[in-house]
Amino acid sequence: MDFGRYLDQFLFGFYPYICLAVFFLGSLLRFDREQYTWKSDSSQLLRHGQLRLGSNLFHIGVLFLFFGHFFGMLTPHWVYEHFVTAGNKQVLAMISGGIAGTLGFIGLSILLHRRLTDPRIRANSRPADIAIAAILWVQLALGLMTIPLSAQHLDGSMMLRLAGWAQQIVTFQAGAAELLVEAGWVFKLHMFLGMTIFLIFPFTRLVHVWSGFAAIGYAVRPYQIVRTRNR
Repeated sequence: MDFGRYLDQFLFGFYPYICLAVFFLGSLLRFDREQYTWKSDSSQLLRHGQLRLGSNLFHIGVLFLFFGHFFGMLTPHWVYEHFVTAGNKQVLAMISGGIAGTLGFIGLSILLHRRLTDPRIRANSRPADIAIAAILWVQLALGLMTIPLSAQHLDGSMMLRLAGWAQQIVTFQAGAAELLVEAGWVFKLHMFLGMTIFLIFPFTRLVHVWSGFAAIGYAVRPYQIVRTRNR
């Protein structure tokens, strides 16, 4: 096995578990020990300009991409093969993902420009705030770069390999890295950076994403019964 195979084995066979372990345990520890830092650190009070447009575009695009990747990568092929072919699913993913990715990229570009060029916001930004925004910007750009490459495999073969890798990782099956041997470097870099975002997630403002999921549970909570005190 040459160095490239060893590197692939580490990055796509072991590194995902390191990232997921830090993601879950780190989030739990931060919530337990530093709840006052569990926030998005909004800069709305410093300057409203560009925030609403950039934030809405970014969140719409990223939320669609997150759930699209989650269900698209983790849903076994046999679940949908009787309704849609792998090739048609890939075309659908390219079109919808391209639109969502473009919206997210434009929105984050606006937010990043705002954070870097506005003196008040820049002065109140931590290096980690700028770093995570830049990493997400690069990740969205890489995602858009995968679309032309995906167009070269319209039979869905590469998509099935990527999905197979994700499914083998979450089900703790051996040999997941072997599925990515023929994947292009853009795909691999996009996947590596995506896993790295999970790795650094607990140490950044991204932890506020957990609060969004908690809000869903809050919305469907049982009614609280309040009784008046008898005098």
